[in-house]
Parts: sequence; structure tokens; C-alpha cells
Amino acid sequence: MKLIKTISYAVSALVLIQAPIAAFAEPTHGISMSGSLDLPADFANLPYANPNAEPGGRIVYAENGTFDAFAPFIVAGKTPYGFKVHIYESFLKRSIDESFSLYGLLAEKVDMADDRSSIEFHLNPNAKFSDGTAVTIEDAIWSYNILAEKGTSRYGRYMSGVEKMEQTGDYSLKFTLSGDDRELPLLLGLMPIMKKAEFEGVEFDKGSLTPTTGSGAYIVDDFKMGEFINFKRNPDYWGKDLPINKGQNNLEEIKYVYFTDPSAMFEAFKAGDVNIFVEGDAKRWDSYDFESFNNGDVQKTEISHSRPTGMEGFYFNTRRAPFDDWRVREALITGFNFPFINKTINEGKLPRIESPFSNSYLGMDHGPAQGRVKELLAPFAADLPPGVLEGYSLPEGNETGRDRAGIAHAMKMLEEAGYSIQDGVMKSADGVPLEINVSVKRAEEEKYANLWADGLKPMGVGLNIVNLDASTHTNKLNEYDFDVIYSITRVSLSPGNEQYGYWGTEAADTPETRNWMGAKVPAIDAMIDEMLRAESLENYTAAVKALDRILMAERFVVPIWHNPTWRVLHDTRLKFPSYVPKYGYWPGYAPDSMYWEE
Repeated sequence: MKLIKTISYAVSALVLIQAPIAAFAEPTHGISMSGSLDLPADFANLPYANPNAEPGGRIVYAENGTFDAFAPFIVAGKTPYGFKVHIYESFLKRSIDESFSLYGLLAEKVDMADDRSSIEFHLNPNAKFSDGTAVTIEDAIWSYNILAEKGTSRYGRYMSGVEKMEQTGDYSLKFTLSGDDRELPLLLGLMPIMKKAEFEGVEFDKGSLTPTTGSGAYIVDDFKMGEFINFKRNPDYWGKDLPINKGQNNLEEIKYVYFTDPSAMFEAFKAGDVNIFVEGDAKRWDSYDFESFNNGDVQKTEISHSRPTGMEGFYFNTRRAPFDDWRVREALITGFNFPFINKTINEGKLPRIESPFSNSYLGMDHGPAQGRVKELLAPFAADLPPGVLEGYSLPEGNETGRDRAGIAHAMKMLEEAGYSIQDGVMKSADGVPLEINVSVKRAEEEKYANLWADGLKPMGVGLNIVNLDASTHTNKLNEYDFDVIYSITRVSLSPGNEQYGYWGTEAADTPETRNWMGAKVPAIDAMIDEMLRAESLENYTAAVKALDRILMAERFVVPIWHNPTWRVLHDTRLKFPSYVPKYGYWPGYAPDSMYWEE
């Protein structure tokens, strides 16, 4: 990966004189992906923060898995959750009450060309690392360069769109951009700024077993590798009085405790070792009976949201036969009788994930493609499976557990794909039984897989469950070493460059991306390209809806259900602000905006 080197201030001035000058608006306090910012330049605090909250208290989370390094920006090692978000900062910070708007954090203001061909960040002169040393433009330049060279692939991908990076003053850094990626200025604003001096003589891409220094509101107080990490609030945090931080970072202590057994996480909450727990069991939510809940020390809070569902369920690896045939995938999806499984697991209380962007205005429509969506898809129609233009919906199933119509449809699909029943077993033309290996890491996932297996038996299809620990599961995902695997893809109301890593063609053969299904569909790449070029919200929305259609009609995943609200159990002294942001319970909301009240 090439490094983007800074050039001298004098030379940069000469270059700017000679080059065409892009039109700039006035320097501003933030930038948005589309439309205008919700908050004015003189805003006092984020709407979902309580500016009157007093510092104090603690929050203790239960995390599944383990950690073995403090290296959040590279592939090597597994970093504890929270280390990146509590320790490091970037030039800009996201508001989770807007689709994709960023406001100044390390940067006190930002200049962006009207055509987004360049962006200039103006560093706040008061910015300091937690050890009291100043954050400098030199630190920023080094951070961008080292992340491009040795960080995870997304950083290199972002920096590949930078034509030139130059220091334009003691506290300013400008990026000249190539191409027409309208999201890139925002992504650059979110890249972390690290302390250069701390990494001298250190192999950046090897990871560290020692916590590193950032400029964030918290510092590491204590940890035991693989078991827990404890952050404490930095009383000398440089940015505590910034409007973007008012009413944020209230808790004195944030702790993450790790469990290898997911069932132990809820038991730890009941015992008081953990004081916040997100409930994933819809049935259990209405039937708690333990001391701290019964005596009022623990309460339930439901937090709604309007963000996309993302995709959670069983991912097919289309790099392998027979999962490279959409008809086989359709048959296997049909075997997952959702109404029956949902009733068994959740008493039928949770709605199904209908597409990655369902539950939002970006989600696909189920009828025939119309208008701009149809225009975008039409050139690729001949190479796409049925449903993209006509409309696609998941198989219906029924609550009885005996979906005869679904089984008949699945058998027809398998027959078209060259399979037939031989002695009660579904076999290929050369006599090989159709059996799938499904990789899971939690007891709940195994339960879902067992119910799926029951639905496949009448078709003569075998399902073998492969139980993995968290580390092995991650390795299997990273190396695409599985037939079918249970996983989750989170998406936002502002999908952009990360979509290439989720389902873009290049990512399919690049280890450690999130294109677990191995999608290699030119139409997908084209829709992502269109999203990033779109200058109007209408075109942007159409491109996302078109992408959503392709992803579902390709039958890449067996989706499960989603929670339209987050169900949170917590210590009654832990309070949520009364205003709920658009993204609901999301990183940047808890624990950042929670506060302690006796």
C-alpha cells in the first residue's frame, strides 16, 4: 500500500496557485453525507445527552469470548471491546440522531469543497493525549500513513482515494481526493489519531500487549488478559467541555467482563457482577424472577429505533458447491420454517428480517421494481436470479411445523438443480448425498440449527452441526473455511464504502472481509458505486433499495428475526436520557450518554 506523504507548506501553496481552485463553502462545525446538519454551529449539546448529568457511577458489561491484544486497528490479535471507542478520537464525531452527520471533535472546524474534491481539518490547539502531551498534525499524518500501510484493509481502501495529503498550517491538514466518492471525506474524518512517539521502534502490525495512549475521555485502569478490562474517566480530559461532549462520558468507570459461556453472562447479571444486560430472549423478558429484579434494584427499559435490521442468520459459502446454485439455496431457506421456529423460540413475538435494510426507508419494496430502482437494475437483469426485478419475498412457512407447500417447492428447486430422492436421501446425479455442515458458536445458534435440521429431514437433506469456540469461529469466518456459518452483518442508515467489504466482488477473495457468502455479482458492485456517486438523496436511496433487492434475491442468507426495540435490563441507578436518538441503543448512546443517579 502506498504511503501518502505530506509536502511542504510552501510547495503546497504553489501547487494550489497553479491548479484549478475548487469552490468552498464557509468553514463549518460539521459535515453530512447528504442534506444539511441538524445542529447549528452554536449547539450546546447533542439532543440525546443530558447536559445536567453529574459524573459518577459505573457500568459493567458482559462480553462473550476473550481478548489477547491491544491492537484495534490491525488484523492480528483480538482487542477488547471498548478499547478503540473509549481511548481514541478522530477529527470528527458522529451524531447517532442523524443518518450520517459528523461534528468537530479533535477538529474545531472543517473546510470541504462543494464538489467534495478536498477536505481540510483544523485541529483544536487545545487537543491533548491523556498523558498531557499535545496532539499534533504530525501525529495525524503518521496515523493516516501507518493505517494505510499496515492497518486493516478498510483504511488502505480509504487512503487509496487520497491523491495528496498536506499540512497547510500548524493546526491544519488537507486531503485532495481522487474519484467521485462522496462518502470519503466523512470516512477520513472518522479515522483515529494516534500518538506517533509511542510507536517508535514498535512493529505496528504485530499488535501490543500493553495498553496504548489516546486522546479520549477514558484511560485503562486495570485489566487481566482475556478476562476483563476496566476503564476510568480521565478527570483531565481535554475535550470535556466541548458541545459534542456535554452530557457525555458521565460514568467514572466502564468495565467489560469476558465469558466463554454465553449462558453465564445472564447469571453474572443476576448475581450483580454485571449491571447491564441486553436481553435477546423475547420469552424471558416477561417472566423474570430473581432477587434484584423483584426488589427493584434492577429495571427493564425498552428502547426503540428506526435503523436497518442488518442481516443475522446462516450464511451460505457460495465459493463451495452446492451453495453456488441459487436453487439449492432457495430450497435450504425454505426448509427453515420461520413461523414454526419463531413460535418455538420467541412465542412468535419477533418479526423476521426481510432484507439487510428492512425496518428503514432504505429497505427494498417487495413488489416489482419501479422508477429509478428499475433503471439501475435493468442492465444486469439477464445475469440475476429471479426476484430482483419481479420482487422477492422469503418463503412463508407456517406455525404447525409441517410446511407441505414449502417442502414441495423446495423439492422442485432441488430437482431443477439436478438432485433427486434415492432411498429416502436427497442425492446429486452422481449419487452424493446432500448434506450441509453448519458452524455455530453459541447454544442458541445450535438450537436454531437443530430446528432447521428438522425442517430439512422431509426433503432427505442432512444437516450436521459444527460447534466452534469464539476464536475458532472468527478464524473460520476470516478464512471462509465453512459450508454454512451463523453470523451477523450490521448496517446503518448511511451505507457507503463498507458495503464493498460486506458483499463486493474484490472482498470475496480477500481474507478477513465480511463478504462471508463469497458474493461476486457485478450488479452489487455497480449499486455500491452508484451509492457513492449519488448527489441527491433520491438517487442514493434508489441505489440502496436496488442493492437490497439483489442481496435478498441471491438467497445468500437464511435470516432469523430482529428486535424493533432493544430490551435492556440495568441497575436502576443507571439512567438513559429521555430523548431516544434515531439509532436507538447504539455505540455512542450507551454507555456514552448514560449517567448515574442515586
